Amino acid sequence: MQSTIPTDKQSEAGIVHWLKSNRGLLIVLVLMILFPFIVAVIDGQSPTAVLNNETGNAKFMQGLMIEIFILAVYAISYDLVLGITGLLSFGHAMFFAAGAYMTGIALKNFGWGLGETILAVIVVGIFNALLFGLVLPRVRGVTFALVTLGLASVFEIVVKSNELVAFTGADVGLQGMIVPDWINTSNERFRFYIIMLFFTFFVYLIYRRFVDSPTGRVCVAIRENEDRALMLGYNTFYFKLSALIVASITAALAGFFHALHQPIVSPSITGLGWTVVALLIVLIGGIGTLSGALIGAAVFRLLQFYLDRWFGENASFLLGVVYILLVMFVPFGVVGTWRLRKFQVQAGRDRLLRLFRLQNGSEKQ
Repeated sequence: MQSTIPTDKQSEAGIVHWLKSNRGLLIVLVLMILFPFIVAVIDGQSPTAVLNNETGNAKFMQGLMIEIFILAVYAISYDLVLGITGLLSFGHAMFFAAGAYMTGIALKNFGWGLGETILAVIVVGIFNALLFGLVLPRVRGVTFALVTLGLASVFEIVVKSNELVAFTGADVGLQGMIVPDWINTSNERFRFYIIMLFFTFFVYLIYRRFVDSPTGRVCVAIRENEDRALMLGYNTFYFKLSALIVASITAALAGFFHALHQPIVSPSITGLGWTVVALLIVLIGGIGTLSGALIGAAVFRLLQFYLDRWFGENASFLLGVVYILLVMFVPFGVVGTWRLRKFQVQAGRDRLLRLFRLQNGSEKQ
């Protein structure tokens, strides 16, 4: 029996339902848009100072938030690979670094525009995912992690080689990129901030849709028990490869924005340490939660910034102590632990309501 509800009303009802179910996310989005203006007012500046790109605490905080957004996009791509699909990769930094270096080379050496550069970054992301995909049918688990580490190490050696110093800058890093004025973070900080905010927002929505799709459900099944997924008739190779492609493109685009925001593309982003950064962010937020990558990026970068500001050389030690405490007392990450505790809180609330109703009933009798 066909539905008698008009299509336009169905779509309108769907939009209303989506807005209601995502009202918390939309409220956060609006607050983040207003955030620079709130900081400007607190700092004694006019709200127009944000639009005029005037120097002050508001401009500085926008820069810090841009770094958080870039880390969040990078970390959520790693969460798709590790937390959703269950692929332990030690070479994820290669995806990010390849996007950053491709951006710098395209803008500086080739003189390309942003549109051409973005297409090149996406192509590089797909190529890297296919490169990792070559070993998917042959290795699993720790072996896959070691192979990805080897591939990333080769990429790091190539980037630092003297033969490519004209393109990558070798150990010094890639410098002297010419970023278009309309998106230059020095002159148009608020515009760059808004672009990164909405980019992070849409990446999160796309990832959430991917995880809820049939492909995403199979990826979760692969994480839980790949042999059982194979027994059910799924060719797990294609599903793992699709997750790698999505994650690689996302990480490469995060590298693209990193290159636009930073004055230099450092070779440090090609090493194992940069993959560990993504792993730490995901652990802080909660593995396999997606939203945990966003919260973990904020916690990681703010901790890093304020501990360094307050304690100087002792910041690294204190940061390590914080990580240990988080693992001990928040073992499933901020979001993961909250989701577990939320059921307990709800059960406790329901128990209190039942006791309250019983007490009121006995008093009336």
